[in-house]
Amino acid sequence: MRALFELAYLSLKHRLFSTTLTIFSIALGFSLLISVGKIKKAAEDGFTQAVSQTDLIVGARTGSLQLILYTVFNLGTASNNITWKSYQKFQQHPAVEWTIPYTLGDSHRGFRLIGTDLNFFSHYRFRGHQSVQFEKGKDFEDLWDIVIGAEVARSLNYDLGQKLILSHGVTRGEAIQQHGDRPFVVSGILKSTGTPIDRAVYVSLKGFEALHIDWEQGAQPTKEKSTPTEKIHSENLKVSNITSFFLRTKSRIETLKLQREINNEESEPLLAIIPGVVLGELWRGLSTIDRVLQFVSWLVILVSFSAMLISLTTVLNERRREMSILRAIGAQSKHILFLLIFESGFLTIAGMILGWALTGIGIFSLKPWLENEYGFVIQGPLMNTNEIILSFALVFAGMIIGLYPSLRALRMSLKDGLSVKS
Repeated sequence: MRALFELAYLSLKHRLFSTTLTIFSIALGFSLLISVGKIKKAAEDGFTQAVSQTDLIVGARTGSLQLILYTVFNLGTASNNITWKSYQKFQQHPAVEWTIPYTLGDSHRGFRLIGTDLNFFSHYRFRGHQSVQFEKGKDFEDLWDIVIGAEVARSLNYDLGQKLILSHGVTRGEAIQQHGDRPFVVSGILKSTGTPIDRAVYVSLKGFEALHIDWEQGAQPTKEKSTPTEKIHSENLKVSNITSFFLRTKSRIETLKLQREINNEESEPLLAIIPGVVLGELWRGLSTIDRVLQFVSWLVILVSFSAMLISLTTVLNERRREMSILRAIGAQSKHILFLLIFESGFLTIAGMILGWALTGIGIFSLKPWLENEYGFVIQGPLMNTNEIILSFALVFAGMIIGLYPSLRALRMSLKDGLSVKS
């Protein structure tokens, strides 16, 4: 048996170039397959856990998809606002533990402006238990303070003390209408989260109201009718409506009951959704690209195994004398079969080991970039149970592929004897 191992090793070494190419192609295919799975899991976690520990998101009555998009992902606009009175009613509900109000409408150079309160920094959670943290500075203590996300600071090269001019409405780049007479000052910069939080700027609810004093039906006031900034004080401002709010109940049992109560509210048409349910449905609706990537990965694996089969088969003519000599010196059929099956198994295992190494190096090298640029946080061990099972299955498949050249070599060795003709 040892002699067969040595013979297989020498045979592969003799075909070093084709052996290396086969191993490398299997490694690339396997690494691609594993990497796609890990990135897909990271993307799904980042998507479905963009908000966590929030039991209900409440907004004006619209579609659940639209509500989740403009509240969590800052995409699209709300069809209507909800009154501050309705918000306070459910804020003070005995079943509610905390709430986070949200007001949307304006922007800064393509980044959404969100009006909220200090509960956002205290209670907002993403990816389980992770909270919003400051990289620099502090929250908005002053009426004209503004907090910016990590990507805003990085993209626009902003720092503490920077003055920001906000644009009226949601625009990309510079807007036609700007609040140039009411600049905000950056008081804090948030740490990168890999979520839409990074791509937003935050002011207090009263700061949002101060921005729109004297605006009537979306029309900018004339200079004569505009209230000077120095005459605008927080104690004189009153919040009249907001876009939506997040809430958490004191008990999970109360969630469905409170959701029905909000959806049946008679004083104002409201919609309450469970974010985890809606995000899960939305992700499943976007799963086509995941299936395409997995198909490509399996196709690469198939091509790699085909290359191995072609490599083992094409060298059979060169090895016909070798096989005949082995039979002549007493090698049995099972030895011939074992030799080539071992070679295919060795190529598969070597390719997978190299594939795991490439995957590990790639994850280690690209992890910070993926987190900062795309919000893909790859967590967990390098190899999970499913991937280990997949590895064994592919090794078995590689050995099965080796059966065809093995059986063909066996037939040729029986036919040729010691008189192989070139």
